[in-house]
Amino acid sequence: MAHDPVKARVAAALTGVLNPRVGKDVISAGTVAGIEVQPDGKVRLAVLLRREDPASLAREIRAALRDVEGVTGVKLDFHDPASGTGPSHLPPSHGSVEPAQPTPKATPAPSARQLPHLGRIVAISSGKGGVGKSTVAANLAVALAAAGHRVGLMDADIYGPNLPRMFGIVGQQPLVLDGKMQPVEAHGVKVMSLGSIVERDAAAIWRGPIIQKIIQQFLTDVEWGQLDYFIVDLPPGTGDAQLSLVQSVHLDGALIVTTPQEVAVGDALRGAKMFEKVGVPVLGIVENMSYFACPHCGERTAIFASGGGRRLAEELGLPLLAEVPLQAGMPDLSETGVPVVLGEPGSAAARALLDLAAAVVQLVSGQSVRLPVIVD
Repeated sequence: MAHDPVKARVAAALTGVLNPRVGKDVISAGTVAGIEVQPDGKVRLAVLLRREDPASLAREIRAALRDVEGVTGVKLDFHDPASGTGPSHLPPSHGSVEPAQPTPKATPAPSARQLPHLGRIVAISSGKGGVGKSTVAANLAVALAAAGHRVGLMDADIYGPNLPRMFGIVGQQPLVLDGKMQPVEAHGVKVMSLGSIVERDAAAIWRGPIIQKIIQQFLTDVEWGQLDYFIVDLPPGTGDAQLSLVQSVHLDGALIVTTPQEVAVGDALRGAKMFEKVGVPVLGIVENMSYFACPHCGERTAIFASGGGRRLAEELGLPLLAEVPLQAGMPDLSETGVPVVLGEPGSAAARALLDLAAAVVQLVSGQSVRLPVIVD
């Protein structure tokens, strides 16, 4: 086969990226197990990420190839050696690449443990996407911080990490000091998101063990400091991220976010049942996009049906903690990185979210909570 100069330059550039787990560069360590260069200069890499490897390796690999002559794009295919699958469809890396080592058996998930420095840990979950779960998580965290609490916010929605945009910190990568990632701080909240580590167009096509590794690293390899509240924005559904979180750390409670229509409520019900099965208390239900209040006459219009959140709360025997209305201008605030509790604190949506924050404080402290007045 003819010698490929672009492939040689790619392999040479990757020898400058260290895998700290083994103390070798990613080529010698077998982390990059295959390199494919297409005629148009696009490079495809097979990357073997083990549970112990830092999640920042993906960003470092991309950065190393950014200025390589002849490279027009980079795609990373991630594989977890513990899953027993490998990148057999890609040719081996250039030069003296060592063959991949035999796949070890998967390590059992750790037992949930206490992390006192994180304070009260509350997960924000939803049965389906598009219900505004991240909006609730962001505003809850900011409302708690505005009330004087020390707050951390972990973006565990690895398939759609939107919190950097909601906090206006897009492009701000976390620093690493003494081997610990430093969360980016905005609006008084310490934020850690995969969206601050990987590039914007990087597709997260990861199996459970890699998701578990990312969750664990965000919990233990980030310098959170001493917090009062630690909010976790989970991906929708009841998959690997949810199970990894409850297996990794003791949760003080979860909030279930839904919209009024039955298709969302049914999915939210499954999410609540999942937390019950793993012993995590569900604090209550949050109905987002509950209604639209006319800014001129105040008339309420149920755009997405009505009453779904209340029916879900009654079925589960849980409180309906908030009805957050649709509000003109709220998406624009999110796009500019200003949560509505700061941008329009007197609005109906902000008041509902501020009341939700007060209720969460009371619930995780074991106090009785005053529920919002639900208007029919």
